[in-house]
Amino acid sequence: MHRRAPSSLVPVLLLLLGACATPRVRLDVQADKVTVTADGQPFAEVHFDAQPRPFVWPLFAAGTVPVTRDYPMGEREGEEHDHPHHQSLWLAHGNVDGFDFWHGHGHRERQELADFTAVASPTQAAVSAEYVWRVDDDRDVLRERRVLEFAVDGELRSVDVTATFTPAGTAPVRFGDTKEGTFAMRVHPALRGEGKLANGVLRNSEGQRGSAAWGKRARWLDDTGTVDGQRVGVLIFDHPDNLRHPTWWHARTYGLLGANPFGAHDFEKAKAGAGDFVLEPGQTLRLRYRVVLHRGDLDDAAIEGLWQRWISG
Repeated sequence: MHRRAPSSLVPVLLLLLGACATPRVRLDVQADKVTVTADGQPFAEVHFDAQPRPFVWPLFAAGTVPVTRDYPMGEREGEEHDHPHHQSLWLAHGNVDGFDFWHGHGHRERQELADFTAVASPTQAAVSAEYVWRVDDDRDVLRERRVLEFAVDGELRSVDVTATFTPAGTAPVRFGDTKEGTFAMRVHPALRGEGKLANGVLRNSEGQRGSAAWGKRARWLDDTGTVDGQRVGVLIFDHPDNLRHPTWWHARTYGLLGANPFGAHDFEKAKAGAGDFVLEPGQTLRLRYRVVLHRGDLDDAAIEGLWQRWISG
């Protein structure tokens, strides 16, 4: 196990726990990121101390097939430069006590690292960080513990994300009703449903496809297409214990996949503020999601089996 205070910037190679001659998952902890490999191939990089918020980029399916957009962290042919706040895989929200952590204009709203831990076993790895959702110089709005667990199962790769929120002070915190959120991924241009290079097919657990999946409630969302000649897909599961499960999806055919339990007004034309959620002092809000990176196409029955196995585990 590796644990560091935010002031420590000494790169460290994480030692694997347990005895295994050929561990499937490895972590390499550096000054401001963790590199995850699976079976010796790139899997992910966790930029745990990035500003104005942390993110995971790049992210690869088995066979080193990229599934997320490079921009704005890097450049790739065929990528558009819209929505620079869409950073690969991230978690944020556009209205927290009236502050916009989704866009984070001018770094006024940001998620600042308070603590960090990483640990790996032969078949999975976990990165745990504590963040303060801070505004301006000295106003702390939320505290969050975020755990990312990386695992492999055959050619399937998964990332489990658990975010636990508490108010930073003695006042309640309001998660405001907006479509701008919350747990999100911006996919590789080939996985989009529209635009240059696009060949992705978006569908959800309720049978909606393409743009019809936007704003709908569903247990899961799948986006499958061909990237660099390889058939791959991205699945995102919403956990039954999450607030307002099944969640609404801020899912766009231009490449945004977002699970958002707060956007009732935009998604369902409910009255303004209908999706607000107030977190009282002493209470916690926990959100759990699983991202599955798969090779080839999965039919609905196979996806349902994966979802059931996750929620019963």
